[in-house]
Amino acid sequence: MAHARAKLTVAGRQLLVARISAGYTIARAAEAQGVSRATATKWLRRYRLEGLPGLVDRSSRPKLSPRRLDEGAERAILAARQTSRYGPHRLAYLTGRPRSTCYAVLRRHGLSRLADADRVTGAPVRYVACHPGALLHQDHKKLGRVPDGGGHRVLGRTPATKHRGTGYDHFEVFIDDASRLAHVVVVPDERPAATVQALEQALAWFAARGIHVERVLTDNGSNYRSRAYAAELERHGLRHKRTRPYRPQTNGKAERFIRTMLSEWAYVRIYRSNTERLEALPEWLYFYNHGRPHTALLGQTPAASVNNVRGNHN
Repeated sequence: MAHARAKLTVAGRQLLVARISAGYTIARAAEAQGVSRATATKWLRRYRLEGLPGLVDRSSRPKLSPRRLDEGAERAILAARQTSRYGPHRLAYLTGRPRSTCYAVLRRHGLSRLADADRVTGAPVRYVACHPGALLHQDHKKLGRVPDGGGHRVLGRTPATKHRGTGYDHFEVFIDDASRLAHVVVVPDERPAATVQALEQALAWFAARGIHVERVLTDNGSNYRSRAYAAELERHGLRHKRTRPYRPQTNGKAERFIRTMLSEWAYVRIYRSNTERLEALPEWLYFYNHGRPHTALLGQTPAASVNNVRGNHN
């Protein structure tokens, strides 16, 4: 998997092969991306053999793991976990396996934390609000603007394009916990006044779709701890929940939505200007809510799941 500072992410590889297909030589395209010619040749070969799927990161797991525990032994460890509710250390005594092996099996099956499992069945539990509006996630995203004429994805990384000081766009994102219906508000900055204005607009947007928000979950940013934000929540009768310090995964649905927004809108294609990218946001957001199947909703779209009557949401 590409690390955060990798020169060739999936989008970068797509840009590389697009440049070569448009007439760039392999050497020129490699220089524009800041990689070697051998690397460019490797990704071009994968693209020609497999198409776009060939540009996706491959798993580093070996095809064969002869020393991995057999399925029967894994089932025995999982059964002991379910009946005894023990951790890896005690399971090692019960099963006669090393505690590291017991821990690896539990982690592989998503059962490494007792606090995340149901007390009766031992199955992993992922919290989901009981109905649309019960919990609204809010988060802030700052995104570098696209210079006129295109950024480094178009022109390549050169001294002339490295520091152009175009500034940032700011977004307040909102996602309903139960239905995954999402709304994005473009704001001028991350100050409390802009955050309050975005919340006001989002509440009206959700209300127009039959969702009346009861609680709002945010991180511990200064804009969310401000008096202005607290007053706005009180005015609407909303309960404010904040994540534990250094635990952004608590607000994971908003974090995951931001990742999806970046990969499917912000970086999905080359934009020639920042205005062009911003104008594409409403269309993508409509697709996310009305046309994109969501795995957590069993293939339903967020808009379709909102139609469930409160109390009958499933």
